[in-house]
Amino acid sequence: MISQKDKKIIRDLAKQVKEIASLPIQEEKRRLWRKLNRLEAERPMVLIAQVCWNEMNVNEELNVLCESPECQHYEIRLRRLLYQWRHFPVDMVMEPFIPVFKAVSSTGFGIEVKEEILVTDPTSSVVSHKFINQFETESDLEKIKEPLVSYDEGETQRQLEVAEELFGGLLEVRSRGVEPYLSLWDPLATWMGVENALLALVERPDYIHQILDRMPSGYLSLLDQLEKNGLLCPPQSLIHCTGAWTDELPAFGYNPEKPRTKDIWMFGLAQMLGTVSPKMFKEFEVDYTARIANRFGLVYYGCCEPLHDKIAEVRLIPHVRKISMSPWVDQEKAAEQIGRDFVFSRKPNPAFLAGSVFDEELVRKDLFQTKKICQNYGCSLEFILKDISTVRYQPERLFQWAKVAMEVAQE
Repeated sequence: MISQKDKKIIRDLAKQVKEIASLPIQEEKRRLWRKLNRLEAERPMVLIAQVCWNEMNVNEELNVLCESPECQHYEIRLRRLLYQWRHFPVDMVMEPFIPVFKAVSSTGFGIEVKEEILVTDPTSSVVSHKFINQFETESDLEKIKEPLVSYDEGETQRQLEVAEELFGGLLEVRSRGVEPYLSLWDPLATWMGVENALLALVERPDYIHQILDRMPSGYLSLLDQLEKNGLLCPPQSLIHCTGAWTDELPAFGYNPEKPRTKDIWMFGLAQMLGTVSPKMFKEFEVDYTARIANRFGLVYYGCCEPLHDKIAEVRLIPHVRKISMSPWVDQEKAAEQIGRDFVFSRKPNPAFLAGSVFDEELVRKDLFQTKKICQNYGCSLEFILKDISTVRYQPERLFQWAKVAMEVAQE
C-alpha cells in the first residue's frame, strides 16, 4: 500500500524530471555522445559520477520525505537526478523513463567474502577493507562454483505495478534486466586480499592460473542463463559512469524481450595489476578477459589502473571502444598509442576537490593539458570525474569543477 502523501511526493518530483527530460538539449547531448562513441567527437564530453552524496545536502534539497522504503528508493534517485541537473549537469542526459530492475539473483561463484572494515566517516559509503585469504591450498580451488541464476517473476511484476502507480502518465516504466559486471581481479582481491594475490602472482603463478581459468567459464555460463531467460539489460545509456549512447547497438536481429550480450556494452578492469609488466598483464588478465569480451557488442576497458604501458595488450581484447585513462597515467604516451582508434576516457584526479583549498586554475590547467594532448594525437576525448570520496562538505567545489570542465570542453 502506498500512502497518498508518498505518492504525491514522488509524482511531484517525477513531473520535474519529465519536464527536464523533454527539453531539446537531451537529444542534442545524446547526439554528441553517439558521435564520440563512433570516434567522431565534436568536442570532449563530460560526466560526473560516484558523488559523495553524504556531503551534498547543505541546503536540504536531498531531504527524504517519503515513509515507505520502496518510495524512498525512488525519491532518493529522483532528488539526486534533479540536484545534479541543477548544480553540475555537465553532459548528463535526463532520460524520460524509470528503470525497474528484474528480481534476478545469482549464487555467484559460491564464495562468501570474509573481511574487516574500517570506517572514518560514518555518513560515507567509502570504507577500508581488509580481506581474509580463502585460497591457500589446492583443495581451496574447489570453492569456486558455477553461478546459478534465479528469477522471481512475481516480485518483478509487483515492483512494476508499484512503479506504474507512482509514475504512470508521467515517466515511462521500463522493466530492466541485468547489466553484467564481469571483473576477474576485483572478486579475486576479495577472496584472497590484495597483497596475498599479488604475492601469489610471483610465488605461485600456476595456482593463480587455476583460479582464473575457472572464472571465464563461470561467467560465460552466467551469460548463457541470462540470455536464454531474457534477463539481460537492453542497450545501456551509461556504462561504467560514461555515456553509452551509440548507433552501433543493438546488433542486427535484436529482440527487446531477449537482449543478447552482443546487443550491449561490457566493462572490464584489472586495477590490481596496475604495477605488473605488460607481459604479465596479458598472461593473467587479457587472455582470460578476452574470452568474455568477445561475446559483447562494445567494451569499455579500465578504471584506476594506469594503462599507458599496456595499450598494445588492451588492443587484444575484442570490441574495445573506450580505454580508461586514470589520474596516474602518462597521458602523452597513452594518447600517442591510442590515436584515433579508441576514446581517451580521462579520469581527472578527484583529489583536486579534497584539498585544504579548491584551486580552480589548477583544475583548468589539468583539463586543458589533457585536451591539448588529445588534439595533438587526434584522440576522441571524454572527462569522467568519479570516485569523489569527499569535497570537505563544500558542494560548491563540485559545482565549480563542473563549470570549469564545460568551459574547457566547449572552448
